[in-house]
Amino acid sequence: MKKFVLFFMLFMASATVIITSINHTNSQTNNTQYNLQINYSNFSDSNFSGFSNITLNISNAINNTGFWKPSPGLSWQLQLTGELNTNYDVDVYDIDLFDTPKEKIEELHSRNIKVICYFSAGSWENWRADSEDFPSEVLGNVLEEWPDEKWLDISRIDILAPIMEKRLDLAVEKGCDGVDPDNIDGYKNNNGFSLTYEEQLAYNKWLANEAHERGLSVGLKNDLEQIKDLVNYFDFAVNEQCFQYEECEKLMPFVNAGKAVFGVEYELDKKDFCDEAKKLNFSWLKMTYDLAGERDAC
Repeated sequence: MKKFVLFFMLFMASATVIITSINHTNSQTNNTQYNLQINYSNFSDSNFSGFSNITLNISNAINNTGFWKPSPGLSWQLQLTGELNTNYDVDVYDIDLFDTPKEKIEELHSRNIKVICYFSAGSWENWRADSEDFPSEVLGNVLEEWPDEKWLDISRIDILAPIMEKRLDLAVEKGCDGVDPDNIDGYKNNNGFSLTYEEQLAYNKWLANEAHERGLSVGLKNDLEQIKDLVNYFDFAVNEQCFQYEECEKLMPFVNAGKAVFGVEYELDKKDFCDEAKKLNFSWLKMTYDLAGERDAC
């Protein structure tokens, strides 16, 4: 356990200080809180006249930063449908949170492979086990090309928080090293709520903080326009088709900060992006849209 030394400088004449208790709590795996109670008395300072004994409570939340921080250049595999193919010799797997049994994650860990668990944090999916937990008031327009999904009103963190917290708790329970929350750029889409940049920013920061409180690394999925405001909150980036849309330079703040950038192209040939991906120190794949277990890496 780390040792924390607290220094208190009291610029008050004739003070008597007594530390009466130090209480330690650990509410989450990687979140430690210290509550220090101090009693002090006999102040001659005129500002404290009339007070013979005062109790001061100090709470210091110390986030353990020991969670996984993937660095640029790691090899990875992305599979979100079908029976999980665990045969690839890579550094990282990105797999579905709900559909992947804990035993599969343990198998990957036994080979020193890190596991990122995917879930949608910005859309409602009608097939998920917790789909009925979402009230209709937070369900917006259907996602283009995804008829079984609807955008969420991410401005209503008060409603979404218990649902997303349960998903993050599930990631901890299953042993995920990090999470890949998808569809966290709804403000740029026809979502049905006229979501703003600021509302999206607040929600994404909230997600990152909640993941970190549980000792989980967290990735920023797409959402390129907010990278400048979010790179310090997220531990890696996951991107789709930045080479096709000629916007990969927007991901460089992650690499410059020593954070991995994982990505995939669906339409381009490898000859059209792999050389550049390697130069940028990106981890890039050529995949089909169903992400069913195949792998073609740069």
